[in-house]
Amino acid sequence: MLKKSIYSLSLLVGLFFTACSSQDENDANTLLSTNEFVLKEISGQEYIIKKANEGFVLSSQKEKIVILDIFATWCPPCQAEASHLSKLQEKYKDNLSIIGISVEDDINATKLQEFRKQYDATYALSTSSDNRRIINAVATSLNVGRNFGIPLMAMYKDGKLINYYQGATEEEFIESDIRKALGK
Repeated sequence: MLKKSIYSLSLLVGLFFTACSSQDENDANTLLSTNEFVLKEISGQEYIIKKANEGFVLSSQKEKIVILDIFATWCPPCQAEASHLSKLQEKYKDNLSIIGISVEDDINATKLQEFRKQYDATYALSTSSDNRRIINAVATSLNVGRNFGIPLMAMYKDGKLINYYQGATEEEFIESDIRKALGK
């Protein structure tokens, strides 16, 4: 009886730690290290974000400030912040890259296009299958837990965290931190 129980327990533990995946093994994200994330914008452009120092850096634009905006299309504060982030993106376009990363699993480009049009979200919006992985990495690095509030924005410069904002945040506070990061 004891052997049967141990065998059953071993089988259950083995099944528990074995994961099934529907992800294509040739997907770009499966080929990269755990410190790199490939985010695909709804226009098709890809952004490679790397974990660096205490934060993240956009590999093609290392000198720029990067804001990772974790949001949902159905979230009223997320909807309200979209036009503010667009204004900041336009105002600091030479020094700032904003990437919106939806917490909604399997969100399609059409839904993000509708969000962009309705809320004037003219910054990059990711439809990547890697959204969840980078969201978890950002949340872990910020120590906000697994069930954090949205929107959650994290601002980085040269791979270092400048500041992060959880919940509705005034545009002036974000701009103040952008200006400090630029030395203005």
